[in-house]
Amino acid sequence: MEKIEKSSTSGLPINLSEIFSATTNNVICRIALGRKYSEDTTKFKKLLREFTELLGTSDVGDYLPWLSWISHVNGFNAKAKKVAKEFDQFLDGVIEEHMNQHNKQTNDHKGIQGQDQKDFVDVLLEIQRQNKVGFPMERMNIKAVIFDMFSGGTDTTYTALEWAMSELLRHPKVMKELQHEVRKVSGGKSSISEDDIDNLHYLKAVIKETLRLHPPLPLLLPTISTKDVKIKGYDIVEGTELIINAWAIGRDPSSWEKPEEFLPDRFLNNSIDFKGHHFELIPFGSGRRICPGILFAMQINELFLANLVHKFDWSLPGGANEKDLDMTESLGITIHKKSPLIATANQCSF
Repeated sequence: MEKIEKSSTSGLPINLSEIFSATTNNVICRIALGRKYSEDTTKFKKLLREFTELLGTSDVGDYLPWLSWISHVNGFNAKAKKVAKEFDQFLDGVIEEHMNQHNKQTNDHKGIQGQDQKDFVDVLLEIQRQNKVGFPMERMNIKAVIFDMFSGGTDTTYTALEWAMSELLRHPKVMKELQHEVRKVSGGKSSISEDDIDNLHYLKAVIKETLRLHPPLPLLLPTISTKDVKIKGYDIVEGTELIINAWAIGRDPSSWEKPEEFLPDRFLNNSIDFKGHHFELIPFGSGRRICPGILFAMQINELFLANLVHKFDWSLPGGANEKDLDMTESLGITIHKKSPLIATANQCSF
């Protein structure tokens, strides 16, 4: 908020995509790794972007094994190995840093960090030292779990924010309605807190509508059929890889009226939610494979978006028309805007 405030004072346009990405990365870093890695921000963001692009790239060898040689020729395998090596080196450095800190505290007879100071890596290393899970937890296991935190919690979270603000900029009436609710609930306070979120019903509707039109993972995560089943006349044999198109489900005209339009009001008077119980809206998946970070992601998105529209009035730079905003989607396992979201903020007085 302070960074945006400085830019608004100078009248300079703001790269919201960059701010959303940096903020979500920093939140994940502080929770999982214990501190922000601001000095590595540019390199780390580039690494994450390359990683998600690779995950979303089709490898012909996965479907036609006899053509797997193509991935060697077109450079796909080489790029994948490079990204994997760089990520592995980064995670090794994180683990070494935590181990050194633990050893230093032990040698200084100060014991391990207090419970309230432990981050996710500290917890995993303690499980490894004390063998709490009943089987050896190797360093590779720890790196894999941390890696899941980043791959599942950073790009997806900032992508939802990016699309939400894009749609609000394209629909000024929706933006004004949301600002009216947020500023009314704030009661003149300078910012929105977590305690205010439960009273922001239109905000929740805006985010639901954003997730319907722009699910961060449009094809969700692949699942495997555990037994032979028949679905709508099709025989699905055991072991078949299933890909669920959440993007198409969210735009299905048999489930949604005017499915291509951004209409948050559709969620004000119905009970449809994204927690896996209503299959018309499953941006986080459903069942045992549902995303475990729903509450975490929604806390960030709701709090961030509420404060953005509470503190500032937004417009496109240079007086551009809202219909001119480029909404082209990028390629990758997560679908964000192909071009960064640039906007101008004017600070509100309370």
